[in-house]
Amino acid sequence: MALGLAMSLNEKPYIVKHPEDKARYEGGRVMLCCKATGSPAPDKYYWFHNGTLLDRKVYKYDEDLVLWDLKPEQSGLYYCKTSSSAGSIKSSAALLTVMAKGKPACNSTPERHLIRLPMDCVQPGTDSMHFNAGRCPHNKCAGSLDFDMRCKDGTGFCCGVQNMESRIIDCGSYSLPIRAVTQCGCQKCLQPTVIVRGRVVTADNDEPLRFGHIYIGKERLGTTGFQGGFTLHINPDTERLVVNFVDPSQNFIDTPKVFLLDKKGGSIYHNVKVMRKKTPIDINAGETNSISLGEIEGEDPIGQLVIPPNSFHKENGELYEGTVKASVTFIDPRNITTAAAAPGDLNFVDDEGDMLPLRTYGMFSVDFRDESNKEVLGTGAVQVLLDTQHVKMEEHIPKMKLWSLNPDTGVWEEESDFSYTTTSAGGHGRSKREDRTFLIGNMEIRERRLFNLDVPENRRCYVKVRAYMSDKFLSSEQLEGVVITLINLEPKPGFSSNPRAWGRFDSVITGTNGACLPAFCDAQRPDAYTAYVTAMMGGEELEAAPSSPKMNPNIIGVSQPYLGKIDYQRSDHEDPALKKTAFKMNLAKPNQNNFDETNGPIYPYVNLIGCENAPFDANHFRFFRVEKDKYEYNVVPFEENDLTTWTGDYLSWWPNPQEFRACFIKVKIHGQKEVMVRSKNSGGTHRETKGKLYGIRDIRSTRDMREANTSAACVEFKCSGMLFDQDEVDRSIITLLPQGNCRRTGTNGLLQEYLIKHPPVAHNNESHGFTMLAPFDPLGHNYGIYTVTDQNPRVAKEIAIGRCFDGTSDGFSREMKSDSGVALTFSCPERKINRESLFQRLQTNPGQSLAQMARDMRESAGLQVQGLSSQIVAYPSEQRGRAQSRRVSSTTRRRVSTQTQQRQ
Repeated sequence: MALGLAMSLNEKPYIVKHPEDKARYEGGRVMLCCKATGSPAPDKYYWFHNGTLLDRKVYKYDEDLVLWDLKPEQSGLYYCKTSSSAGSIKSSAALLTVMAKGKPACNSTPERHLIRLPMDCVQPGTDSMHFNAGRCPHNKCAGSLDFDMRCKDGTGFCCGVQNMESRIIDCGSYSLPIRAVTQCGCQKCLQPTVIVRGRVVTADNDEPLRFGHIYIGKERLGTTGFQGGFTLHINPDTERLVVNFVDPSQNFIDTPKVFLLDKKGGSIYHNVKVMRKKTPIDINAGETNSISLGEIEGEDPIGQLVIPPNSFHKENGELYEGTVKASVTFIDPRNITTAAAAPGDLNFVDDEGDMLPLRTYGMFSVDFRDESNKEVLGTGAVQVLLDTQHVKMEEHIPKMKLWSLNPDTGVWEEESDFSYTTTSAGGHGRSKREDRTFLIGNMEIRERRLFNLDVPENRRCYVKVRAYMSDKFLSSEQLEGVVITLINLEPKPGFSSNPRAWGRFDSVITGTNGACLPAFCDAQRPDAYTAYVTAMMGGEELEAAPSSPKMNPNIIGVSQPYLGKIDYQRSDHEDPALKKTAFKMNLAKPNQNNFDETNGPIYPYVNLIGCENAPFDANHFRFFRVEKDKYEYNVVPFEENDLTTWTGDYLSWWPNPQEFRACFIKVKIHGQKEVMVRSKNSGGTHRETKGKLYGIRDIRSTRDMREANTSAACVEFKCSGMLFDQDEVDRSIITLLPQGNCRRTGTNGLLQEYLIKHPPVAHNNESHGFTMLAPFDPLGHNYGIYTVTDQNPRVAKEIAIGRCFDGTSDGFSREMKSDSGVALTFSCPERKINRESLFQRLQTNPGQSLAQMARDMRESAGLQVQGLSSQIVAYPSEQRGRAQSRRVSSTTRRRVSTQTQQRQ
């Protein structure tokens, strides 16, 4: 079991590798390894089991810990701690599971796993819209008892699917096939390939960072594309990934980002925000210069950067004299929009080796260059002044420190303490000078780092959040792989609903039991800290539980009276026109003497285990996907956020667990309302799957904000290609059906030509839909087809949808452009009632109606005697008028003729 550490040169160490969880049978043995790299080398190692220091004399450990003759009580979490002259660091924990002899490592009986069925599928005799397809728990199977002791097992085995069987779900009017798990067993663990994708854009107007340099540590790994996109191949053992984005054109500041990695699904798609660099100003190197930090309109600067005369020097140490191009970019926490652009995460390593949070009062990046704007200059002693009027919590003033961000580790390192000074200054809008109190810190600028005015905060809590498939908030419909982000806010005094500034942000990925987000909280004043919380899944924003027109504890998930104390409000609470994708609440630290506050959703910082293991019925906050907008059904169940649930089967939607190919087609809708569009996907040419269903996809069209009465939908379909045995290609057959009064009015000419030239050709006699054999080639936007391949299905789909919305093969947009890159066009007018029903005509004019019916029946009988066949022609309902009796007669005649043929 390898527990990796690393140490940076003459600085505090940091974690770079996550340990491997292990499972062993009772009586076996295991080795745990603690590796530290860098300089100075660690001089001491300490091992802990469930937080208790292990006796070095008993276990005789150094950097390696060997456990012999394992017993069940030795199960639990293990981590190591190293110390050197630079400081201490703790590794993340590894879970060791010791199983009793004879106990099966994998229960052969599958767990209950409910699959949500389509909205129109209600099983007869029940009200259930779910089916138990079963699944296997993905726990580790016991490793071998080889005599060679290793830090990492050569081959890992996990509990997986042993057998599946086909079943039929009765939906009443139709049936659905499904492959259900019937037996579990130990299988070779599926190791997801970790590829990190994303896009880098500016925080102000989403301008892409074109051809930016990408660094991990000192190594340059790639370049962003023309649209700011990037792709990185990452070691699967990586837990904390620090990536630095550098703009060679110097228009944006260097931005280190700490990326979240999903152990089950590799990674998520990252939308990176960067700050535009402040326009340089000319200053004289021989004079004292003062540069303000913070430029919020109507507000005083948070502080100043004071540079003494003759402080600038070149890289070789030579004193620089003359004009300096000075650019100082300040990330002001008083502007809530800058939170997304803040580099790194706000953590530091304390003297005991623990990683702890910081609360920021502002970050700044400095860039000093010579008069030609080419050579980077350093500075000697520079003073940083922080105006104490902006520190609303007086207890923060003596704790304030100046920090710099290590771009290799993403960890903040202490630069200096602050001292007091009082000076006369004329603030913004002041008519006279007055005495002000400043905190003064000192620093040297030796390299391009981001600096921070921060306070270590010990008033900490955890917030419990869960995500769901729908607003029913069922336990079986919890979503994993959702990124929950919490931004700490501080309100203005006396205005709890108007945030003064943000102080920290954290993101956590939901697991099987939701997510616990670290946050600052206060026991004395419930509104001392507030939180702004959002949820994102593959680029899709989830909705928060509503707070209006009234607070409903059963919907929000928090019981009274605690709900009233935290003042929960969704983002549309006061203005229904706003988005519903976030909520705000007070971070009131729970009172452990009050029973109503001991059951979540806020937990003390020391009770992380209680938060993570909280039962489903405990208080928690909720997000959900909008059920009406999207639905996916796979005959072979697969959770896209957990690649370990993949099963090899001919009917698997994704046939290759190492390479996921997502295919989308763009459908344009002319009509006043958005329309649901369904794709039905079946086997087309493969002998094992021909005519068998792969799955169903439903998506609601998105309104084009620039064009009236127009929307478009990006509909996923089953790509053609090799199936899981990699033996024979299947051209899957796709049927697209808009749900409504729709008629196909246009087909992309290039797509039509491609389908004709690549037989077989699917018949398209029905004007209300479209059928094709999916293209084998990865066609582009000129065909209205969007194909993306990735090692993660959610990432592949996210990129493909972004291109489809944009109507390009290399762009990305979340605004629908219905006139670009379209494959199919449908007209979907609202159905109008423009003729009377038979019952209405019998009431208003019974004699004429009966006579007309008799004539129609005689004509129909005559047509049948002559052996003539009738033909139904689909006309828009608006063209079926009652003004001409001939048209009414012909319509009735066609209807009666058809009914007579059906009876025969």
